[in-house]
Amino acid sequence: MASRDNRSRLLRFLRSFLYASQGFRYLVKNEQNFLFHLIAGSFVLIAGLILELSVIKMCILLTVIGIMLSLEALNTGIERSIDLITEKEHPIAKVAKDVSAAAVFLFAVISVIIGILLFFEPIVHLFQS
Repeated sequence: MASRDNRSRLLRFLRSFLYASQGFRYLVKNEQNFLFHLIAGSFVLIAGLILELSVIKMCILLTVIGIMLSLEALNTGIERSIDLITEKEHPIAKVAKDVSAAAVFLFAVISVIIGILLFFEPIVHLFQS
């Protein structure tokens, strides 16, 4: 009996990766802002490798990119959930959508500032060489 429960848990656990990958594919195919952030993040990581940023700086970049993509995904989830609840324009629904979009925007601004701080010194050294 315990063996069956363990298999059932393992199966649910493995299915969660399938569902997550389906969500990721949806975001890439249907959400231009998510795709933009994914491509921008890839370019930033490549630039970090080319400029030989330290491991700590690369970890910070990965964290910022991960948070940005996660916020974009959460924003999409909130928007789709609201769309499911009501098709009419409702002031509270608008506020919920606008606030979740604002969270993405605020972190995007912070991400740019973090990027400037991380890349400033290596770029200055590149031009001084």
